[in-house]
Amino acid sequence: MVSNCSNNYGSYQFPEKLIPLTVLNASRQKPLPVYGDGSNVRDWRFVDDDARALGLIPETGSLGETYNVGGRNERRNIDVVRQICAHLDELRPSEKAYERLITYVADQPGLDQRYAIDAAKLETELGWRAQETFETGIKKTVRWYLDRADWWRPLRNSPCPGNRLGALA
Repeated sequence: MVSNCSNNYGSYQFPEKLIPLTVLNASRQKPLPVYGDGSNVRDWRFVDDDARALGLIPETGSLGETYNVGGRNERRNIDVVRQICAHLDELRPSEKAYERLITYVADQPGLDQRYAIDAAKLETELGWRAQETFETGIKKTVRWYLDRADWWRPLRNSPCPGNRLGALA
């Protein structure tokens, strides 16, 4: 059996990735890098839903089949960053709105405009459904990173500091 997955997010994601990097940089009043104009679209799925799907496939899937695991949560990157900023404005208010920290950086070469996946087969044949909406999952994720400096701080202080790739635009 094969599984193909769209982007997931949640706790324990390496701090270089868009969502944790946005939370961590914003909480330290650092720039929030967004590739290009932020219009790149990704399909997001909360990590707990991802784990449930990846457990369900070998348990109930058919040998030789391929299952796509998607979230039905397509969002532009800029909208993801803005939603994180809104949660931070609520959870850890600052003198100025966090959105002011958004900084556009050059796209990576070959970066796709849209990543999405059709999970209909997984849903219809195996009965899988995401339990988290993007809104509930992203708020849980923001809270987790705010509360877990003990986990991410050593990673940020390592030789691989977790910077997004791309030059400032």
